[in-house]
Amino acid sequence: MKPIPVPTDEVMRELGRRLAAVVRAGDLVVLSGPLGAGKTTLTQGLGEGLKIRGPVTSPTFVIARVHPSLAGGPALVHVDAYRLGGLEEVDDLDLDLQDAVTVVEWGEGLVEELSEDRLEVIIERGETEERTVRITGVGARWADGSIDHVL
Repeated sequence: MKPIPVPTDEVMRELGRRLAAVVRAGDLVVLSGPLGAGKTTLTQGLGEGLKIRGPVTSPTFVIARVHPSLAGGPALVHVDAYRLGGLEEVDDLDLDLQDAVTVVEWGEGLVEELSEDRLEVIIERGETEERTVRITGVGARWADGSIDHVL
């Protein structure tokens, strides 16, 4: 996937809103990037697009938050896997992957076994504030290239 330039937080939120147009219940989104790259900001836009309840904030201390839909769509499960030690600890969270869109920050190398189908989102930050985002659809769910239409 070609990198998407993201010069501001608002552009990052807009990218999240565009992602909301293609995700559905059961989808797993794995976010990777350095501290302050915009993982939570992207998730805020995704939450806005999904019309969920409550503000999306970093779940660092609670590890996982569930935001129900206000519009009859899927809930958003927002997970911060930074402090989790392995897949067993992820399993202990008892995440509802079937009825929600699940976003996992810091999940690379940790949660891929949860689903054969997932979006891998890598956020890179350069010398300036501008970031670049790469989104890759993995598995049969994304084989049709539907993610490409959003970007």
